[in-house]
Amino acid sequence: MKQIIYSLLFVCIITFGCQNPKTTSETQAPKPTEVNPAATGFNEANSDEKAIEIANKVMEAMGGRKAWDETRYVCWNFFGSRKHVWDKHTGMARVESLKSDLKIIVDINADSLKGRVFKDGQEMTQIDSLKEYLQYGKSAWINDAYWIVMPFKLKDSGVTLKYHKQDTTATGVPCDVLRLTFENVGDTPDNAYDVWVDQGSNLIKQWAYYKDNTQETEDFITPWDDYQKYGGILLASNRGRGSITEIEVLETVPENTFNSFD
Repeated sequence: MKQIIYSLLFVCIITFGCQNPKTTSETQAPKPTEVNPAATGFNEANSDEKAIEIANKVMEAMGGRKAWDETRYVCWNFFGSRKHVWDKHTGMARVESLKSDLKIIVDINADSLKGRVFKDGQEMTQIDSLKEYLQYGKSAWINDAYWIVMPFKLKDSGVTLKYHKQDTTATGVPCDVLRLTFENVGDTPDNAYDVWVDQGSNLIKQWAYYKDNTQETEDFITPWDDYQKYGGILLASNRGRGSITEIEVLETVPENTFNSFD
């Protein structure tokens, strides 16, 4: 297993930026028997039926589509570098650097950058600087969120999902391996991921990242483990050489969470 430098994670993973989170109303109309409809733009035509079936089982094992759609606020500490509060229903995100005095509130669903930035105790108002830091905050959220909610994103916009192989994880768990590739999305559409789905629990237990989908060898591979229930859904904290901490799923947050840092 390749060594991972977590301080460089933001550089490595940006694929989640390929797509903004979709609200329930933006997903395709479900088929009569479909309980986990794909996001608009999911490449169903070129995805494997078996892979889609497994992705649906993953969603169910994680708590189910209804629980995921109803989840409101998700909070986490990204490997000690940033703290996040995400309003999944509105798209507002609060990003606080733990390495410097930088705090950002940004609307990740907006077509144009909207939000507020506080740096070194002062609110930034200069247009160019504000835009730069809002983009940083959005990109940081995009990257960091994928490391915690990826199992819910297997049928996202721009994704092609293939059944890759049967394999075992580094700890010997028998799994079905799915491959995610991307098209016409984000800054790095050439990325690819493999995810190991436990044949018993239907939970993702390991993942691999490829900077280029033509690579034969992954850039890294890590566990995806230590699941616990938060609200109505399961989330995993263990990524091998580090863990995502302070995970919470909340129904309410303080009123000024997405207005100020007072």
